[in-house]
Amino acid sequence: MMYDQTRAQQPADQPRGVSGRRAPGPEPLFPADEREKILRRLGRALNTFPDTPLESLEESEGAFDEAVAQLMAALAEQRRLLRAGWQDQDPQARSAELHLALRRYREMTQRLLGL
Repeated sequence: MMYDQTRAQQPADQPRGVSGRRAPGPEPLFPADEREKILRRLGRALNTFPDTPLESLEESEGAFDEAVAQLMAALAEQRRLLRAGWQDQDPQARSAELHLALRRYREMTQRLLGL
């Protein structure tokens, strides 16, 4: 069996599709490079704690603040995109688009509640 990098990067608890592979989920809220950058900061904070506990704590706080700021920006962008899709639509003529937007709002809210 060949190594599947995409499959290996998905969480183990993600549901599997008909083929036995994990079903594709929603797009990640954090770009991979930004996620790795935050994880490196946390790793650095953990590794330097014995020598510089206060600086380590400040570094981990900074990583947390960065993650929260990026999460807020990603959610604001998702909201902007969703709103742009339905805000100026005629409800009678565009019920399918409104239904899709409603479903996406529900999915995003459920993702947030699952954090």
